[in-house]
Amino acid sequence: MSVAAVTAEPVVEEPSLKLTLLYQDEWLVAVNKPSGLLVHRSWLDKAETRFAMQMTRDLIGGRHVYPVHRLDRPTSGVLLFALSPAVARTLTEAFTHRQVHKEYLALVRGWAPEQGVIDYPLKEQLDKIADAMSAPDRPAQDAVTTFRRLHQVELPHAVSKKHPTSRYSLVKLFPKTGRKHQLRRHMAHLFHPIVGDTSHGDGRHNRFYREQYGCERLLLVARTLSFIHPVLKVPMRIQAPLGPQLLQLFAELGWPASESDY
Repeated sequence: MSVAAVTAEPVVEEPSLKLTLLYQDEWLVAVNKPSGLLVHRSWLDKAETRFAMQMTRDLIGGRHVYPVHRLDRPTSGVLLFALSPAVARTLTEAFTHRQVHKEYLALVRGWAPEQGVIDYPLKEQLDKIADAMSAPDRPAQDAVTTFRRLHQVELPHAVSKKHPTSRYSLVKLFPKTGRKHQLRRHMAHLFHPIVGDTSHGDGRHNRFYREQYGCERLLLVARTLSFIHPVLKVPMRIQAPLGPQLLQLFAELGWPASESDY
């Protein structure tokens, strides 16, 4: 545990939604998706013109890419695409059968337990437009997340009127299932919502990070994907960098400030 003073140094988020290449071979490609970028066209934002699929296609010379999983718009990190329909089917089945190991990093409100398992079924969240034809009365689906706390901090700032200080934790999250907004909903269920979550989080703490650190984003990163290569049959481990903005924030909170520490 560490105690840190509130900093006046802003953490400025990348304004251009830059997408970078993490890995490519003949069969698949992985990119680092920035927070705020949609994976593909969506009824949720018909005016948006930038999408990870198209940007990845442009990045690798125009070759078509096939999505095999998804990341929420505000989540950054490893996004994997297949380069053929056959490989896409194989990878999609691997995700479906829980053969892909996913690691996320999240900054949450409060001092989270040292480790634990969240086994809490989730009702499917339907969008009024995109899911207009879906049945609204489906039963809750099983949803499991394990987690481990890495760091915690107490800041001398009364974000809530109930407490003279404010506490936060950095946790590693390992989703065993892939439900919509699973990590955000599970951490909220645990009463440790992810900072920057405007749907399931705490607005006071979101506002505090915006005003004190200039941090506008959801503090959730899809850090690592590990799986067996669908063609080469070798172990793969693809990791997204945290980047200077998040590492600067961690340093201001008194935590290690290098990629290798996470």
